[in-house]
Amino acid sequence: MNKFFKYIPFAALALTTSLVSCNKDLDVTPISNGLVDASKISAEQLLNKCYANFAVAGNGGADGDCDVDGIDGGTSGLFRQMWNSNELTTDEAICGWGDPGIPNFCYNSYNASHPMLEGYYFRLCTGISFCNQYLADFSDYDSAMTAEARFLRAFQYYLLMDAYGNPPFSLEVTTDNPPQYSRAQVFEFIESELKDIIGEGEDSSALLRDARAKKKGDANYGTVDKAAAWMLLARLYLNAEVYTGTARWADAAKYAKMVMDSPYKLLTEGSSKQVSHDGYTETWEFTPYQMLFMGDNDKTDAAYEAIFPLLQDGQRTTSWGTALYLIASTFDADMHENRYLSDAVNGVASQAWGGNRARPQLVRLFFPESEYTEEDLPQAYSYDVYAIAGDDRALFSSMGRNLNITDPGVFTNGWAVAKFTNFTTDGSATADAKHPDMDVFLMRVAEAYLTYAEALTRQAGGTAPAEAIAAINAIRSRAHAETKAGYNLDQILDEWGREFFFEGRRRVDLIRFNKFGGTTGYNWQWKGGVYGGANFSKDLNVFAIPASDRNSNPNLAQNPGY
Repeated sequence: MNKFFKYIPFAALALTTSLVSCNKDLDVTPISNGLVDASKISAEQLLNKCYANFAVAGNGGADGDCDVDGIDGGTSGLFRQMWNSNELTTDEAICGWGDPGIPNFCYNSYNASHPMLEGYYFRLCTGISFCNQYLADFSDYDSAMTAEARFLRAFQYYLLMDAYGNPPFSLEVTTDNPPQYSRAQVFEFIESELKDIIGEGEDSSALLRDARAKKKGDANYGTVDKAAAWMLLARLYLNAEVYTGTARWADAAKYAKMVMDSPYKLLTEGSSKQVSHDGYTETWEFTPYQMLFMGDNDKTDAAYEAIFPLLQDGQRTTSWGTALYLIASTFDADMHENRYLSDAVNGVASQAWGGNRARPQLVRLFFPESEYTEEDLPQAYSYDVYAIAGDDRALFSSMGRNLNITDPGVFTNGWAVAKFTNFTTDGSATADAKHPDMDVFLMRVAEAYLTYAEALTRQAGGTAPAEAIAAINAIRSRAHAETKAGYNLDQILDEWGREFFFEGRRRVDLIRFNKFGGTTGYNWQWKGGVYGGANFSKDLNVFAIPASDRNSNPNLAQNPGY
């Protein structure tokens, strides 16, 4: 299936300049002599487009055009396919939809012709090309903006390397087929690029702005600064043994601690506000963990935890694949997850698709079998479930639902996840009834705490030292969960699951802990397409280079096992 990258400069989701190009992976063959005529577009507009690739499918909002032809705009979004590939393949999420590619994710049977993995691949390639174009035309315009474009390119190369192992690589706008780089080579590039833009590398001519926590209305909210580069370096080093064969635990801890010590902070105070509605006034209270995933998370102090938020606005920046996907795909119309609004579902109108829900292994992180038989599990809405669990993060709706997924096509098989909503802490309306305002926090401070804890624990041989224990307990205290005197690595993996479930990273964590592909000793329901779980090849830890791209670029060799 051919993909066409449509390069339309992005400003307020609509501009008159447009150029169409056929795919050469990370490069383009433009109709005109250049991809973008710099005299017709500003640097700000093109950098906006570099950011927009993470959050929207194309210009014109959710129902506008798509930058990647050949795949539906609603499903081609970067975040949506990153989420699908990293969640549906794991012990956290399952989906009963029959869309091409969804069952293959859920049953770990994807191949080189998987349509969604193809869409994700080309979406990342498209975003890298936008950044290459910006750096070709505007690298001398503003040093901070140049550093941002370099970060966005490095981040997308990180995602491409993590998912596809040995991707095509180019830093230029060219019509030539790009060469294939090994994971180790891409790792080295990302490391060097990030160090450059924080002032630790050999070419520090373009530096990111200093770390500064911000919310909507503050200058540069939604853009990245040095904390984002520190966080990506910490993530890179935490997984270095997977990517290069050499562990880098000390480096992971170093950069994670820099984030922890930065102006960005864990949200630890909940919201308590007097809200008038339906003729009376009552106190609305939300936990700090709930506030991270609500429709006003860009306006409350929740925003100070967001190191890299994907901006969503119900009128101006809409998408079927980002905030709305998280909210609508995890709800059905029978869910009522706001204790103060009994007739409300999730805060968006008529958007409850009944698709993604929890596998039992995720639920058991909060309700272990040693304490709860299946008969003992609560039948309740999320605001009661998390209270019963003694952990604010247990945002599940079990009302009328079964723990076990005997029929994946039935949404009530499996507990529903009520983590993401478009409700606001003060009951105010969001910009639009159909599309949410909830920003998606692609990176947040809690990741630094768990990265720091895991890296120190691995350095210490598998038992958490005092600093690691303190970091984990800070995360658990924020969730009003019981703190512990010690942790081992398996317990840290569980903590990754509790804190970050359904945020699009689980596959990466399972691979790092050797619990994904291969003979792992760990199964989950429907792993490998078997109800009780079955091992699948370790080759599937890396996705296939899409067959369509290998057909057009003779430089690309396929990954093992495909």
